[in-house]
Amino acid sequence: MSIEIANESGVTVDTDAVLAVARHALDEMGVNPLAELSVLLVDIDYMTELNHRWMGGDGPTDVLAFPMDEGSVDHGPGENTGPSGEPALLGDIVLCPEVAAKQAATAGHSAADELHLLTVHGVLHLLGYDHAEPEEEREMFGLQARLLASWRSTRAT
Repeated sequence: MSIEIANESGVTVDTDAVLAVARHALDEMGVNPLAELSVLLVDIDYMTELNHRWMGGDGPTDVLAFPMDEGSVDHGPGENTGPSGEPALLGDIVLCPEVAAKQAATAGHSAADELHLLTVHGVLHLLGYDHAEPEEEREMFGLQARLLASWRSTRAT
């Protein structure tokens, strides 16, 4: 699995842990091991700009996901390749550590835990999951919780 990460946020982040949780989620979801993913950590100003430009939102958000090969990504094991048989370029996950830190304080856990949750959330969006409807939200958030729990259990050993 090729996962590139760039921290342009100005905030110190354990990028190895972000990579590890992304890799775990992709592995658990049965994504082709040759698939490619990009993770970008940005500051509040850039996240605000992206949120406005792509989502029509005001202010910064915590995570944005930009899928690349939507037609070639499935929700589980199997061949996950593009039309030419090449591995899928899943897309980009953009995280804002400053927003994550504020949310973490409200939720009562660490900023690192919040970034891990947001990374899994972004991966699931790239795989086609959404939470616009209550049933979709239950499915996506349940899967997100299971993936985070299984990742944490592997780190505890």
